[in-house]
Parts: sequence; structure tokens; C-alpha cells
Amino acid sequence: MNFLAHALLAGDHEADRIGGLIGDFIKGPLPGALPDDLAAGVALHRAIDSYAEQHPAFIASRRRVSPTRRRVAGVLVDLFYDHLLARDWDQHHNLPLEAYAIQRYEALDARLGDLPDAARDIAHRMRAGNWLSSYRNVTAVGTAIDRMSIYRMRRANPLAGGIDEFFADREGFAADFNAFLPDARDFARTYCARRNV
Repeated sequence: MNFLAHALLAGDHEADRIGGLIGDFIKGPLPGALPDDLAAGVALHRAIDSYAEQHPAFIASRRRVSPTRRRVAGVLVDLFYDHLLARDWDQHHNLPLEAYAIQRYEALDARLGDLPDAARDIAHRMRAGNWLSSYRNVTAVGTAIDRMSIYRMRRANPLAGGIDEFFADREGFAADFNAFLPDARDFARTYCARRNV
């Protein structure tokens, strides 16, 4: 999952949602320089990523990606799943996506002082580009993938044009996502319940 799915899976605890949004930009052992509550949110983000990598539906989605892009299949599937979540948002949350996104940006703004520079920069860019709501538009997801191929990956990579993988089997990716999301929500709830005991 990418930003939107991580925020949703984090549940109702705001620090967990923030950890979901910035988790990819926090490196090393936790808590590191983060406050404990945000570190717990990043730990949840990491646990969800590990869970996804082992889930049969997520594995099936990675296999749908052509051999040319198989090395970056996980990155592509993360973004495809965010698109599918945003596209069908009303089935997954009672708050409209635009309002939900604004709440997440405001929560990030309130904690900017607690974030390392890389995460703070992403938070600013996320809000400026309204990334969370933009995932509803498949063209915007394609643009994000192309941008990642240039700016986020350190080496030459086959990400550019990766949205074509989604177009080649959009129904298959949607079926995988619909199988994955309820299990991931159960996993995240159980993880948080055990952590909070």
C-alpha cells in the first residue's frame, strides 16, 4: 500500500495515521528521533508492509506485473491499491475522500516539528499536490509512478510507464485488492490491540 491505504489501515489513532503516511521516509531503528507515539505509528506501517508481502492476494498482484517490471512490482502494486481504494472510497469509509485527505494534511501539519527533514518535505509535497485525493484519477497515479522512476529510485529502473501494467489487468488487480483489504484491516486492528495491552 501507499500513503492512502496506510492511513486507512492505521485506524482512528492520529499518530498511527501519521506514521502510516511517513513510514517510508523513516529509516533505521525506532524510535530514533521520533516521539514514541509517531514511532509506534511507523512500526505499524512496517508491520503492515511485512504482512502485505506475505499475503496471497498481494503476491498474486505482484505476479500480474510483467517480467520487465517484476523487480519493482511491489512499488507498482502499492500504487495500484491506493488507486483502487480511492476510486471506491465510499465503500470503505463514511467520510468523503476529500474531507478525509484534508484531515490527514492538517494532522501532518500539526506534527511537522516532530518529523525529520525527509518526512517533512514529503508532508509539504503531499498536501501541495493533494496526493491522497489525486489517487482517484488513474492518470495521476501514472504520473506519480513516472515521477518516482526519476526522483525516488536511486538507480535506473523500469518504473516509467508502469501504469500500463494496471491497464493490462485492472480487473485482476481489483479482485486481489478486494481480497486483501479486509484481511489487512483485521491484521492492523489485531496488531494495535496487542500493542495497546
